Amino acid sequence: MNRKRLRKLILVAILGSISTVLMQFNFPIPAMPGFLKIDFSEIPAVMAIMTMGPVAGIGVELLKNVIHWFLSGSPTGVPVGEIANFVTGILFIMPIYWIYMKYRSAKGLVAGLIAGTTAMAVGMSLLNYLVFLPMYTYFLGMPPVTGNALYQMIILGILPFNLIKGVMLLAISLMLYKSMEKWIFQQQKKLLF
Repeated sequence: MNRKRLRKLILVAILGSISTVLMQFNFPIPAMPGFLKIDFSEIPAVMAIMTMGPVAGIGVELLKNVIHWFLSGSPTGVPVGEIANFVTGILFIMPIYWIYMKYRSAKGLVAGLIAGTTAMAVGMSLLNYLVFLPMYTYFLGMPPVTGNALYQMIILGILPFNLIKGVMLLAISLMLYKSMEKWIFQQQKKLLF
């Protein structure tokens, strides 16, 4: 295994571990569904995609959710929440990668973060409606959400929650980028090209 690949694997493991710790510090937003909690565990994945590419970012998201599943367990053995979190992370980081890599600037990062927030909010609204809420009902025995309650949960809960989360992640990512810009470019030269 060459040094570059080994370095990437070590960094993905470190960032995945940091992401797992950040996932533990979650908090709800008042007036939102109680199962929706904000955490900042996507930040290490954003750093990974900017310095090592999309596979590293996906690796951080995967590692975070696998570790979280093992640590927290699932009553049915089906990691529905972790799968939803993994998909949320992918929807958030991939637009950031595509746009940021095109412009490689703070403006490119802002555009990517806005696109990632939009993709996460819209994508998770649709996926919760089509996939994840039915999975919670089937695997975890939760009562099905239908009719007006489903509309309120998706449009008045999940959609604004992900928009708020995206704005918070945008602000933190920009602060980190400004303080770590030189390091990010150094890592890109070593690991991305």
